[in-house]
Order: sequence, then C-alpha cells, then structure tokens
Amino acid sequence: MHKARIFIVEDDDIIAKTTEWRIKKMGHEFCGRAMNGKDALEQIAKIKPEIVLMDISLSSQPDGITIAGEIKKKYDMAIVYLTSRTDEETLARARATHPNAYLVKPFDDKDLRVAIELAAGR
Repeated sequence: MHKARIFIVEDDDIIAKTTEWRIKKMGHEFCGRAMNGKDALEQIAKIKPEIVLMDISLSSQPDGITIAGEIKKKYDMAIVYLTSRTDEETLARARATHPNAYLVKPFDDKDLRVAIELAAGR
C-alpha cells in the first residue's frame, strides 16, 4: 500500500480529528489541517500534500469548491470532497473541479479508505 501524505481542510473539530485519526490508523501520513480556504492555500503551498480532503461547506468564504479549483490549477494534487451536500448545483460545481472522490458525511472507515486509495492511484 502506498503511504499517502494527506492534508485536511475542515472547520468542524470533531470531524477533522476523527478523520485525522482514521488516516493515521490506515497507515497514511497526516501532514496538516486548515479551517478555512486562505489558510489552506498558504499551508498547501508549503507542505505540498498528495491528497487534500476538502470540506465543501466551510464557515468562511470562499467555499471548499472554490479553493479546490485553485489548488487544481496550481498543483498536481488529488482532491477528495467531504460534504453533507448532495444537491444538483453543488454536485455540478464540484464535478467541474474534477475531484478524485466525493464522500457524503457521515462516512465510515471503508468509504474513506476507498476514496484515499482512488485518489492515491490517480
């Protein structure tokens, strides 16, 4: 198994910490977390992770889809969306950024593992 370097953009502490724990339990490297888009872009520029787990509905603007689009333009990184939103408008916007996976909250360990494996094998 490839040990991926994973960065989380999530503004909910419980979800972020649980996801971090799951990532480590799977044997991957957790390399950081941001709670908003501005911090995410700054940290990702320095850290250069392989995979970004991106919450779509961040508490501050811009949202996760906008940030993911910027990341995709600048870097060769996989994006896995984490969201509770499944409406057509959100799906269409997310699809336009060519994500590697889309996980609907709450997700289980198996779903996260599959999404990471797909993203790591891109």
